[in-house]
Amino acid sequence: MRAVLDANVLVRGLISERGSPARILALWEREAFELVVSPFILEEMKRVLHYPRIQERYSLSDEHITSFLGLLGSLALMVHPTDVIDIISQDPDDNRYLECALTGEASYLVSGDQHLLTLGEYAGVIILPPAGFLALLDYEGY
Repeated sequence: MRAVLDANVLVRGLISERGSPARILALWEREAFELVVSPFILEEMKRVLHYPRIQERYSLSDEHITSFLGLLGSLALMVHPTDVIDIISQDPDDNRYLECALTGEASYLVSGDQHLLTLGEYAGVIILPPAGFLALLDYEGY
């Protein structure tokens, strides 16, 4: 199974060893699912991890951030979406996650973002919060 993780899920999984996002990342590392990323997602991750409030609270070094992004870029399935989706007008960047999911033929998009969660599903991609995706993985025996 393939899944796209929104930046909010990836960031929370990186900065805290507790909670659903951290468990999801651990399951990805154990190959319970295939993670799909795009250059946009990696750039957004880099930007978010350098936010002053994130840096002040978690003191992530550039080396740690670069290492994590390198891990994502090398172990995840990298896709380069060409189709443009414009279904979420309130936050157009959310559309980039849908584009990644469709290009990478992901079954799931995991997000804490209400704009995405409100959709529930788009073009066959099921959109779940982290706890819902974790429950699905648990149900699948991971």
